[in-house]
Amino acid sequence: MEVKKKKFKDRALIQKRLTLVVWTIVVVFFILMVRLSYIMIVKRDEYSSRAEEQWTSEVSIDARRGRILDRNGVELAVSANVYRIDFDLNSVRQYLKNNSLTNADIAGKIADAVAMEESKVMEKLETKLASGANAGSATLIRRIEKEAADKVNNLNIDGVIVSPDTKRYYPKGEFLAHVLGSTNVDGQGLTGVELQYNEHLSGVPGVRISEIERNEENLSYTISNFTEPIDGKDVTLTIDSKIQAIAEKVAEKGLVDNQAKRVSIMVMNPNNGEILAMVNKPDFDPNNPFDGFEDFSGETDGEKLQKMWRNSLVNDTFEPGSIFKVVTMVTALEEGIASESDTFECGGSLQVGSHTIKCWKTSGHGSQILPQILQNSCNVGFMKLGEKIGKETLNEYIKKLGFGKTTGIDLPGEASGIVKKTENITESDLATISFGQTNTVTAIQYMQAFNALANGGSLIQPHIMKEVSHYNSDDTKVIDETYEPVISKNVLSDKSTATLRDYLERTVNEGGSNKSYIEGYHIGGKTGTAQKVNSVTGGYESGKYISSMAAMAPVDSPEITAFVSIDEPSNGAYYAGVVTAPLMKILLTDIFNYMDSEFSEDYNAVVRDVLIPEIRGKSIEEAKKILKDVNLEYNIEGSGEIVTNTQPYPGYTVKEGTKITIYTGDAVDNNKVSMPDLTGLSVTSAKDILDDLGIKYSLEGDGFVIDQSIPAGEVITTGSNVRLTLSDDYGD
Repeated sequence: MEVKKKKFKDRALIQKRLTLVVWTIVVVFFILMVRLSYIMIVKRDEYSSRAEEQWTSEVSIDARRGRILDRNGVELAVSANVYRIDFDLNSVRQYLKNNSLTNADIAGKIADAVAMEESKVMEKLETKLASGANAGSATLIRRIEKEAADKVNNLNIDGVIVSPDTKRYYPKGEFLAHVLGSTNVDGQGLTGVELQYNEHLSGVPGVRISEIERNEENLSYTISNFTEPIDGKDVTLTIDSKIQAIAEKVAEKGLVDNQAKRVSIMVMNPNNGEILAMVNKPDFDPNNPFDGFEDFSGETDGEKLQKMWRNSLVNDTFEPGSIFKVVTMVTALEEGIASESDTFECGGSLQVGSHTIKCWKTSGHGSQILPQILQNSCNVGFMKLGEKIGKETLNEYIKKLGFGKTTGIDLPGEASGIVKKTENITESDLATISFGQTNTVTAIQYMQAFNALANGGSLIQPHIMKEVSHYNSDDTKVIDETYEPVISKNVLSDKSTATLRDYLERTVNEGGSNKSYIEGYHIGGKTGTAQKVNSVTGGYESGKYISSMAAMAPVDSPEITAFVSIDEPSNGAYYAGVVTAPLMKILLTDIFNYMDSEFSEDYNAVVRDVLIPEIRGKSIEEAKKILKDVNLEYNIEGSGEIVTNTQPYPGYTVKEGTKITIYTGDAVDNNKVSMPDLTGLSVTSAKDILDDLGIKYSLEGDGFVIDQSIPAGEVITTGSNVRLTLSDDYGD
């Protein structure tokens, strides 16, 4: 009985063990099936792609980047034809195997051909995937010249692929640099238009996929898939290259003559928001966009680089100073708060609450009517006008004219400026806002508002792009997009803007902007001098100013508007009436010459006024050099060794490029000179001119020349004495 019982127990134990084994096998099989299903279903694409990576090579083919053109089709940025070297590593490895070679055997030859370090070539030949497997392709070098590309081709190494590439090229160098911007090493936009319209310019890259047959190792690569790149589109700008060339030269002159930190100029069409010219000096060469940053301020190289690339007209804010008085004036005209005959008394300062706020002319302007406070740029007059308007109404118009928010210009990095909230405006804030302090603006913001004054009251979004286009296979041009600016009509009335334009013309003809006056042209404009604010302390910086001017012409129906800004002039003069207005005159003179003379070919010469220097008593060769330095032509009469006289006399003002007559002989026979116009000059500049002409002088006061006892143009003899009256107050 016990034996049977024992056998039964043994059988039961065996059965349990067999059942356990069976279930273990079932579980293991199930796990394997689940894992296999996971691999086949879930991880199929990943493992398939890994396998494919090892047997295929994929090389991206860049699209040709579109051109950037000016409004007349002048090429400003193009893609030059260069070459690139890529490795089809599967084919390279097969080539090495077939020829019993190693990577080291070919690396040196390739390195010599493209002037690279051999170690860098080896690194590319041994490229691995993230998984650790051998990569199928690698890019060795881009944008090499044809000579190097031909050397690589002549090596005849399978899998070393030479193909066309593009390199961005800016034919005019620094021309329009801050607008155009530049590209990075991969040909993508870094700054400016290149960044703003990168998607349009870039196009769509193509792809070349090659593979090796798995079972036939002796076969080299074959192309299994090829997608053509789609070239980028052309972007046509609103810029007129000829007007831009004028602006570039004027800006450079302003930078040098005023020893300034920066000079910025913008020219626009006020009727459609198009920017015709935009320049900041100093600038950079977009062909080498990382060169020269050392000359700019900043704690790090990156900060210096960003300063160099910065488009001040769009990216920087500043307190506008007296150019903002047009906003206060048009508000008063729109609301009927003041009429032309209203009088404003200026004693040189005004008590506002607990603050005494000075006019730029500390001696005061006396009694003035409404247009005169603009003509004289009287701070006291505008403080009183602002008080009449009130903070609520003034802020309403400030915001209505687009201040405190971006314009939406199609350039990157636009700043918005700061407009103080109405509820936070104090009595003294209202006073200073009325004449252009406290709030901050950008130049492009200001010009959008100024254009509304010019065009009769429409606020038009400024823009730099005119159209985007491409060419079909049959070489027909297709316009893909034209810029449609946002327009807010009737922001201001025709009546008030027409009145203000009249006042602005008086300001140019008779007021503080008179050094921009051009005979025969109806120009309206306003200058402004603003002390710079320290970004750290928040206080005003002693001796640091921004001098600016905005102008329009012709006043009755403006076709152009212009803005000139000089940041930190440091040659002794800083009032805009002295330093900026003369630049505006040169700018507008040359633009008018271009616009009025469509058949003329010479648009690049900036015509300026120059004084005929004293060259009498000097040798002919000395005289020639002096005249060349000031860009004057000459006609020589006589056969003597020295200059005895000139016609006109020294001191007389003529246009650059004028031909004067120089007389030669054995001795100087004339000591007459023409009295130059010295008003607005610093003492140092005036002394230099008078010393050169041999005119004696006496000084009354300090500052700039505001009056001279001998009128400009009067013929006098050397040794005559002129009395110069000086003042620190000269033309805001």
